[in-house]
Amino acid sequence: MSNVHPANAFSLVADTGGTNTRVALADGSRLLTETVRRYQNQEHSSLEAVLRRFLDEHGGVDCAGACLAVAGPISDGSAELTNLDWRIDRDTIAHASQAETVALLNDLQAQGHSLGHVPASNLLEIIPAQSLEPAATRLVIGIGTGFNVAPVYCTGTGRLVTPSEAGHASLPAQSEADLRLFRFLEETRGFPDVEEALSGRGLESIYTWLGQEDGESRILPGAGIIAQFENGSDPRAAQAMRTFARLLGTIAGNLALVHLPFGGIYLTGGVARAFAPHLANLGFGEAFRSKGRLSGLMDRFGVTAINDDFAALVGCASHLSEITSKM
Repeated sequence: MSNVHPANAFSLVADTGGTNTRVALADGSRLLTETVRRYQNQEHSSLEAVLRRFLDEHGGVDCAGACLAVAGPISDGSAELTNLDWRIDRDTIAHASQAETVALLNDLQAQGHSLGHVPASNLLEIIPAQSLEPAATRLVIGIGTGFNVAPVYCTGTGRLVTPSEAGHASLPAQSEADLRLFRFLEETRGFPDVEEALSGRGLESIYTWLGQEDGESRILPGAGIIAQFENGSDPRAAQAMRTFARLLGTIAGNLALVHLPFGGIYLTGGVARAFAPHLANLGFGEAFRSKGRLSGLMDRFGVTAINDDFAALVGCASHLSEITSKM
């Protein structure tokens, strides 16, 4: 197929998780949503195979830049994914895309770079702030298959989004019930970290633990728990949702005190999107603000949910645009 796009006019952006890779073209910082394609990782032998397939399907487009967001830690230009044995590094991306400028980001870093570029219609305010400072630190909290955070700094030389693996920090306990949940997660999951409670499987674990507490153990998938809470058919589902929201509020409040994100806190990820419409009524705000003599300070941190499935791709495009503007 002949090339239907001018050379070096667009960038290649991609978002790789354990199951799927989404790929698209971007024009500067603007994601071309009509080009987004989703590929099953198990159907491809490598990341390079996915990227080459996408480029072939778009006429062999010659891209000026390429940026990949990956759900895993990045070290020395290489990424590691728990459930995917692909080689993922800058050299692989460069070879597959033939791009002159290449970047590799953690998926939460990409979400951080998307702030300010996601349409307002895709943002849901959960806790309004007394006042937001546009140039101040922001914080992205990702809740989905896992849990992670990324602080976002606006500096004189551009945006800096630092990676972390905060989901693997120990889960805090504030009550006897929390300690019992802590021990349950330790027995069933091995290590009671934040991610084992605040993720899709975490909601399932909380539900199972509550059943054990009542002497009636029952397993239900996360989507089923949320559905039964929404239709009012299962009191235990409502209790699991309240427990999850309270823990999330406590940990989000702790993170706010660590990072002081006066520019706002942004929740992202599939589980965050499912919880967002309900958090105000599940005790999230009360737990978030419960910081003793610093409770008044917590009113300065607004919390917003990002309801945009393409935010990581938008962040990749924004990051590449910023890089190239300095060259």
